[in-house]
Amino acid sequence: MKAVGIVVEYNPFHNGHFYHVTQSKKITNADVVVAVMSGPFLQRGEPALVSKWHRTKMALRSGVDLVVELPYVFSTANAPLFAEGAIYLLGALQCDAFSFGSEDGILEPFLNTADLIETHFEEYNGLIKKFVSTGISYPQSLFYAYEQLKQKNGRVYLDLSKPNNILGYHYIVAAKKFNLPIEPVTIQRIQANYHDSIRETSTIASATGIRKEIFQKGHLEAIQPYVPDASYQELAEWRRQYSRFVDWEAFWPLLRYAIMRYRPENLKAFADVSEGIEYALIKHAKHSQTFSEFMSSIKSKRYTWTRLQRMLTHIFTGITKEELHQFKTPTYIRLLGMTERGQAYLSERKKSLELPMISRVGQVKDPMLEIDIRASDIYALGVEFFSDKKIDGDYKLPPIRF
Repeated sequence: MKAVGIVVEYNPFHNGHFYHVTQSKKITNADVVVAVMSGPFLQRGEPALVSKWHRTKMALRSGVDLVVELPYVFSTANAPLFAEGAIYLLGALQCDAFSFGSEDGILEPFLNTADLIETHFEEYNGLIKKFVSTGISYPQSLFYAYEQLKQKNGRVYLDLSKPNNILGYHYIVAAKKFNLPIEPVTIQRIQANYHDSIRETSTIASATGIRKEIFQKGHLEAIQPYVPDASYQELAEWRRQYSRFVDWEAFWPLLRYAIMRYRPENLKAFADVSEGIEYALIKHAKHSQTFSEFMSSIKSKRYTWTRLQRMLTHIFTGITKEELHQFKTPTYIRLLGMTERGQAYLSERKKSLELPMISRVGQVKDPMLEIDIRASDIYALGVEFFSDKKIDGDYKLPPIRF
């Protein structure tokens, strides 16, 4: 059986994701679609709208055949590490190709850009340091260094101001780094960009726009045209069970407590906390009644919204620098769910998989997995805090079979 791999968050699964799944399968002539999906906390440093189990059901009911979890260590990391963890897992699952959505929609600029930066890596790093030294944020320094570097010749290069292009570039680099025999494929993102709000003239909207609509209007009817029936049903079921959807506002009382219970010297032990930001975190947590008020108080040129959210995620889950940075690549494949086709693919490949397959976490001792379980437990605690309803933990829930 031939497999195409995709890297996803599904926060939530929408019509654009359905298009990506069907096109990926069609273009690669794959028998199965394998998704590496983030768990309870996501790459931009925020909790997922609903649990990983609800999002797995959305995927399996909408064309994905196999869903495995991207470990917390990678799912909450910057773009290069996020990509490395995900692509390494797709390689370990022996996918023949990986497919990603992009604003460019053509593979050549991705390959050219990867070659450019690899060839001129020392010069590129020097430019980054120069821009950082002027007080520009690290992400902006990366962009300015790249813009200067790509003047080298007349080849077609990527627009690295676009979020999906950035991730796609890092997927290509990761596949090269691990020397994986896996074919890259990119699919043009259609009708809605990453940050776009919902438009009534289209049936495809960004996940950002869909979440914004849910939180602003407080009901699901407005987003029904933009998600498959499976997603709508899972979202409705979540709301029925837990009364509201998850964002940092829902978790703010717990996050606020997590910040204020530490002295500054203790707070800086957590991953991504640096450069004295711990003092500002404590100061503004004392006086901020909402998460948005808190973020507005601490955001600056040096600290982007995403960087701050990742930092806060690690404080909330209690993950220290020492814990987070001890890992280079995933050490297991954590199965969340599968269709009959997905199960057939695993049966065909299981004897030659390069990493152990975990379906029951109680049978395994692994430091990376322990972090995943802790993150899931903290997420479940946050949901219980505002809803008085429990989410069954990782030790109780087996993989979903659809």
